[in-house]
Amino acid sequence: MSPVLDVYIGYDRQEILAYHVLCQSIIDRCSRPVRFTPINLASVKPDFERPMLAEQSTEFSFSRFLTPWLSGYEGWSVFMDCDMVARADFAELFALADDRYAVMVAKHDYVPKDQVKFLNHTQSRYAKKNWSSVMLINNARCRALTPEYVSTASGADLHQFRWLESDDLIGSIPLEWNWLVGEYDYNPDAKVAHYTRGGPYFAGYEDCDYAQDWRDALARVNHVVGKAPGL
Repeated sequence: MSPVLDVYIGYDRQEILAYHVLCQSIIDRCSRPVRFTPINLASVKPDFERPMLAEQSTEFSFSRFLTPWLSGYEGWSVFMDCDMVARADFAELFALADDRYAVMVAKHDYVPKDQVKFLNHTQSRYAKKNWSSVMLINNARCRALTPEYVSTASGADLHQFRWLESDDLIGSIPLEWNWLVGEYDYNPDAKVAHYTRGGPYFAGYEDCDYAQDWRDALARVNHVVGKAPGL
């Protein structure tokens, strides 16, 4: 495996700050070099120009599945939503990579508590809900995920991994690597806190579990020695 850890993060203009805070939280704890790639819709044109659908709560709902293509179908990469904060060394996550699988995920088995989440988006319910929000991807085994396929496949086909020949190709990572804030009870051993219902940067979620972890990372994003007045 490359000494550099490739982390792809969904980029959404509604949550720009969240992207940068997540990157900082990973940098703070990572024991190996890490390379970040924001999956920004403006940057993947003209290869991917799928129109946004009303039911999408983020701009990267579908573009996340471009990760293998963006990786040149080589090596291992991680994709993750931006509404998260890291609480552990990502070298530990990459160490879980198992060549028997095409993709490895936290296999949640739950029904969301809410009907509506942040910014009044509908909280959709479907099989394998939130499995695709953190993916450890064996890129060479995900060649079905071309820009053409990701542009036209249904949301169900993409998020339920129907592009794989069998569910046997989906490996497991511990739930702690995608701990659903507000859906699961507080866990001091959570390695990635996922603010799936709404992050502490949204009104009404300021005091959610792991909010202080996010604010601590935000403080480091804003840190500069001898900063100019007003910054």
